[in-house]
Amino acid sequence: MKSRKLKATRRRVAILGAAATSVVAGVALLPNWSAGAAVVDDPRVDAKTKATFQRLADAVFTDRTDALVTGAQGDRSKPLTNGFSGDVKLSSGTARTEDAALSTLGERKDKLAKAGEKYSKAVTTVTLNATRVTGRTAKAAVTETTTLTYAQTRGNAPKSTGFQAKHELTFKADRQGNWQLTTIRDTDQGGLAVNTLSKPTPTVKVTTADDTMPNAPRAATTRNPAAVPKTGTAYDYKAMAAYAEKYVYTYNKDYPDYNGHGAGGDCTNFVSQSLKAGGWKHVPGYVYDYTKWFGNADIQSDSFVGVNEWSWFAQNSKRTTPLANVYQLEVGDVLQMDFDRDGSKDHTMIVTAKSNGVPYVTYHSNNTLRRSVASLVASYPTAYYYAYRT
Repeated sequence: MKSRKLKATRRRVAILGAAATSVVAGVALLPNWSAGAAVVDDPRVDAKTKATFQRLADAVFTDRTDALVTGAQGDRSKPLTNGFSGDVKLSSGTARTEDAALSTLGERKDKLAKAGEKYSKAVTTVTLNATRVTGRTAKAAVTETTTLTYAQTRGNAPKSTGFQAKHELTFKADRQGNWQLTTIRDTDQGGLAVNTLSKPTPTVKVTTADDTMPNAPRAATTRNPAAVPKTGTAYDYKAMAAYAEKYVYTYNKDYPDYNGHGAGGDCTNFVSQSLKAGGWKHVPGYVYDYTKWFGNADIQSDSFVGVNEWSWFAQNSKRTTPLANVYQLEVGDVLQMDFDRDGSKDHTMIVTAKSNGVPYVTYHSNNTLRRSVASLVASYPTAYYYAYRT
């Protein structure tokens, strides 16, 4: 997405055992650690405590995705015991926040159902990537991987959708060595997972004296528009979709990864790679010239990695034509969104499946496989949408 420019749940998340002695989490208290350091794997944190942190995170995110399936809010009063002394639990503030989150996700479930989007089950796993301890504060970097099974599918419709999301969890310990989960922060740039509640991050507004940039028309989001089938073309749309679905979770190391590090997100870089896999050819030149388009491991034009710059190139080069409605998108077509409606586009996705008149998009930041356009429109009804026939 780079551009210039718990009264709810199963109370199984309430209390988990953790090591509690004269040290915290099996780690001597070292208050001289830099709080601003990156979360890297801390060898002083014992395996049992790491497992405890991971299980708590797994419980929290499983409850979030379960809320999208059943709307159930469960019972958080039942502890998960694992034989350790001491506790690790949600702080009172985090518990209230999660209660509100689950309530909101229950409302989203109902909204998605009205749009024809229902799930029959969800499977969530959490991988603990790294830990860091600073005094009585521990930070854990985790990756959430979720698969949602569609409740009703017909014909060749996708059976499931899924996503990966990265989070940073902050735990604080009391004098007795008991940990509390105090903060959950999304660390992906974009924030477009179906269970994400925070507002997506807009790109930086582009300011330029050049008024020649082609302005894409907005697309409607009403259901059942007149179909616009694809005609003869030199591009391989199946190859575009296959590439996107192959590299949605495991990034292609032949290209840089723009997710994180303040780079603005990897969404357009990922879509450009997919288009290239299907036959789009490089147009070499100056990296800042939006009429050029190229990207490899060493160098990428702004139009290859930037949301707005890609749009300008795509239209100026005539490699795309605008579609009047998002439901007219077909496999290999591109969808963009402007979350805050300021005229600067924020996110780029590629269609990798279509069934029963509904396109399904795959994208990076958050890494998401085959999310229906109906889900996007229901989740972000006030956003502006831009649909491109490739």
